[in-house]
Amino acid sequence: MDVRMSAVAEIIPLFATPLVVYDVPDAPALNSDLRRVIEEREKSHPTTQHSNEGGWQSSWDMDRWGGAPALKLLAIGRNTANKMTTDRKGTAGTGPHPGYFAVTWRANMWANINRSGNANLMHSHPGSFWSGVYYVEDGGISENPALGGALEFMDPRGAGPVMYAPHLGFAMEGGLSGGANESVLPKAGRLVMFPSWLAHQVRAYRGNAERISIAFNLSL
Repeated sequence: MDVRMSAVAEIIPLFATPLVVYDVPDAPALNSDLRRVIEEREKSHPTTQHSNEGGWQSSWDMDRWGGAPALKLLAIGRNTANKMTTDRKGTAGTGPHPGYFAVTWRANMWANINRSGNANLMHSHPGSFWSGVYYVEDGGISENPALGGALEFMDPRGAGPVMYAPHLGFAMEGGLSGGANESVLPKAGRLVMFPSWLAHQVRAYRGNAERISIAFNLSL
């Protein structure tokens, strides 16, 4: 670690956990196409069962049945991952696309529809490097967070940061959630990406609409 000289005391955030939040441009048209193919798929295929408590989850091959809209979203996810990835020397890609680390990501993706009372239990995504979720429809949560359905990430250090003095926190960004969790509210058109090992869950949705999302994993 290269520690620069400083005349004042400062906190250096060691071992930071990356979280990418990206509101995709021109999302309404893409979302309309994605919603159509997802709802058609739900009519003809039963749900699979993984972390989901209720709701409908597709098979993990949406890139095969989702058509052009699914492939477009997957391309956005891959390009975003390449912007956020370096080699262990800290260098990003060069070549024809400077600033992009050229990883040929393998992928799998699936769709989720959560209705009132549906949730996803805490889990992680082993066997991948990046994982992501894209919101096709937020079920009104972005305007009314009381509807629940938030994406919740658990501190990978567990309860360690609050074991001794749970009433104290560290004076830094994110320091008050140590030993607990952080939440991201769904918003239609929003892409959230995170390390696949990071434990997360989806809180129960309490609205009367549909919370539609697409999840994917990127591996080597």
